[in-house]
Amino acid sequence: MISSGKSCSHLRRYSSCFRVCGLVRPISNVNNATSFRSLVSAPPSQRQTKLAKINKIVVTPRFAACVRQQQYCYSTAQEEASEPSSSNSPSSLSGELHQFQAETRMLLDIVAKSLYSDKEVFVRELVSNASDAIEKARYESVQGKGAVLGEKDLRISISTDKYNKTLTIQDSGIGMTKEELISNLGTIARSGSKAFVEQMKGGASSEDPSSIIGQFGVGFYSAFMVAERVDVLTRTRGHDAVGYKWSSDGCGSYTVEECPEAEPGTQVICHLKVQDREFSDEDTIKRVLKKYSSFVGAPIEVNGEQVNTIKPLWLLDPKEVKEEDHNEFYRFVGQSYDNPRFILHYRTDAPINLRCVLYFPEGKPGLFELTRDSVEGGVALYCRRVLIKNKAESVMPKWLRFVKGVVDSEDIPLNLSREMLQDSAVIRKVRTVLQNRCVRFLQDKLRKDPKSYIDFFNDYGIFLKEGIISSSEQMEKEEIARLLVYESSSRPSGERISLTEYIAKMPETQQDVYYLAAPSRELAEQSPYFEALKKRGVDVLFCYESYDEVVLMQLRQVNGKNIVSAEKDMRRDKDEAKYDDEKGLGKLETSGLMDYLKETLAGKCYGVKTTSRLVAHPCVVTVEEMASARHFVRTQFSQIPEHTRFSLLQPTLEINPSHPVIVKLNKLRTSNPDLAALVAKQLFSNALVIAGLVDDPRTVVTNMNALLEKALDKH
Repeated sequence: MISSGKSCSHLRRYSSCFRVCGLVRPISNVNNATSFRSLVSAPPSQRQTKLAKINKIVVTPRFAACVRQQQYCYSTAQEEASEPSSSNSPSSLSGELHQFQAETRMLLDIVAKSLYSDKEVFVRELVSNASDAIEKARYESVQGKGAVLGEKDLRISISTDKYNKTLTIQDSGIGMTKEELISNLGTIARSGSKAFVEQMKGGASSEDPSSIIGQFGVGFYSAFMVAERVDVLTRTRGHDAVGYKWSSDGCGSYTVEECPEAEPGTQVICHLKVQDREFSDEDTIKRVLKKYSSFVGAPIEVNGEQVNTIKPLWLLDPKEVKEEDHNEFYRFVGQSYDNPRFILHYRTDAPINLRCVLYFPEGKPGLFELTRDSVEGGVALYCRRVLIKNKAESVMPKWLRFVKGVVDSEDIPLNLSREMLQDSAVIRKVRTVLQNRCVRFLQDKLRKDPKSYIDFFNDYGIFLKEGIISSSEQMEKEEIARLLVYESSSRPSGERISLTEYIAKMPETQQDVYYLAAPSRELAEQSPYFEALKKRGVDVLFCYESYDEVVLMQLRQVNGKNIVSAEKDMRRDKDEAKYDDEKGLGKLETSGLMDYLKETLAGKCYGVKTTSRLVAHPCVVTVEEMASARHFVRTQFSQIPEHTRFSLLQPTLEINPSHPVIVKLNKLRTSNPDLAALVAKQLFSNALVIAGLVDDPRTVVTNMNALLEKALDKH
C-alpha cells in the first residue's frame, strides 16, 4: 500500500500535470489537499466535490470522464500493490521489473486515451523524440564529447510489418543509459530534451538549441494509444556502452534488461492493437509523416525510402530561395495546382519570434472560400519544424483566410499534447503582427506594382472589405482601407485610385471624401446626386458593389478626412432653390405645389422641400443615412408591412422648381387633378428607384400603366 504522505506528494505533482494537460483548471492553491486516491475510490456522487478540494480546481468534462473510466483500473492497481512482490512478475516480461505507482498508472492511461484528439499524432511524437536524439548526438559530436558523426550517419528509419502488426521507429541518435531509461521513460512529464536544452544554454554553447523539439516529456506515452506493448532498445555511443531493452504494456509496470543486439541510438517497437493495425501499413505512415513531420531536420526513411525531401523554406534566407522552390512549396502546403501570385517571406524576433512564408494565390477564390464560417484558415502552424495544426484559424485573422503558407514560432504556447494553443494574449500578438505585415506588404505592392495589385484586388478585394467591417479598431480599419481602390469621376473608366492617392490630390478647401454607390459608371454619372458635386468640380469615388457603401459607412474616416456619400451631402445642403418666374415656378406657386405633394403623398413622403442642386432632374429623394437605408431595404423590407416601411425610412422629396415636369405638374393639379395625382406618385416612385430604395421594381408598374392610360385619353 502507498503511504498517505507519499500519496500527497504524488497528488501535488500530478494535479499540476493535469492542469498543464488542460484536464482541470486551477483557481487557487490550498495547503490541506485531500488524497488523490480518495478521489478515485469515492462514490460517483461524492467524486466531484472531493476533486474540487484537491487544489481548488474546476473539473473539465473530459477529466471527469477519465476519472469515471479509471475507477476500476485504480482499484485493481491498489490490490496489485498490496499483494506479495512475487505476483508482480508476469511471465511475459523478463529482466529487472519496475512498478509504476498507482497514481502514475492512472495518469499514464489518461495520457494514452484522453490527451490526444487523433491517434495518428503518436507518429509525430515518436519522430520528434527521434529527431531530438539525433540533434543531441550532433551536438555531442560537434563539442568533441562523442563519436565523430557525418550527416549520413544521422537518420530516422521507420519499418512497418503488417503480418506481425508492428511499427518500428529507429534513430541513430545519442541513445540512453539504464539510468536515463528509468528516469526518462519511467517518469511521466519529465522532459529529457528540456533538460538538455538547459544544459546547452548553461554551457555557453554556440549551438542553436531551437532545433530541439521536445518540451513536455509525455509524447512517448502516446504510443500506448495504439500499442498493446512498446519495446525500446537503446545504446549510447560510448566504446564500452551496454545496450538495454525497456518494455511495458502501459498497465502499471515495465522491465529493463541488458540487450546485446541493441544498436547505437534508440529503437521503438510498437506492437499494435488489432483495431489499430492500420499503422503497420506503409502508405498510412507515409501519409501521417507527410502531414506532420515533412520538415524534421533529420532524413526520415520508411522501408528504405526517404519521405521528407521538401526543404523548410521559412527557415532559409529569403535571398537563397528560388522561385521554382516557392512554387513547389506552395503546392505542397496549400494543396493547390496554381502558382503563388505574391510571396511574403518574413522573419522577425521582436516583438515575437516568427518565421513564416505566406502566399497570395494566383487563382480566384472558390465559392466556399467566400463563406466566412465554413472555411478554416489556410496557414499551417509549425513549432520547430513539426506541424502543430494544419489549419490554424486563430493565428491569422479570419479575413485573411485566403492566404496560404507556414508560420513557425517558438513563442507560441501549446498545451501538453502540442495540439491546442493556450495563451490567448500571445496568440493575439502573433495575429496582429502577421496582419500588419500582410497589410504593409500589400500596400507596397499597390505602390510599386499597381497593375498586379489591381488584378489581385479584382479577385480578393471582398476579403479586404470584410477586414474593415470585422475590425473593431479604427486605426486597423484605416490601415486596411489604404488597400481599397475605386474608379473616380475625374479618371477614365477602368482606371482605379486608392483612398490615399485621392486624399493627396484633394484641394485644400475640400474637407471630405465623397463617394457614390451605383450599379455601373453610366448610372453613377447620370445620378441626380452627382449633379451638384460635378458642377462644383469635386472628384467622387464610384462604388459598384452593393456592400461597398456598407464598408465605407463602417470606415467613417481615413487620414482624418470624413467619408461622405453624395446623397448625404445633398441632404445637409440648407440652401433653397432660386425662383425664376419666367422659366419656372415662383415662390408662391412652389409653396402651393409642395403643400399639394404633401397631401397627395401622405403616408409615404414625410417632407417636401426645394433644392438648388438639381438641373437635369425634376426631383430626388433623400433620407438621413442612405447607405443604411439601402442595406435595410435589401435585407429587411420584404418582412415589413408596406404601411410601416416609409415610417421607418421617413423620406424627403426635394423638387427642382425650374424643371419643365414640375412646372407642368403645377398646372395639372388644377386642370386635370386625376392625372396630376398619378404624375406626382410616379415622380416619387421614380425618385425611390433612383435612390435604390425599392426592393421590387414591379410595384411601380401598376401606377405607370394607369398614368399612361390617362395620358393617352386625348389621343
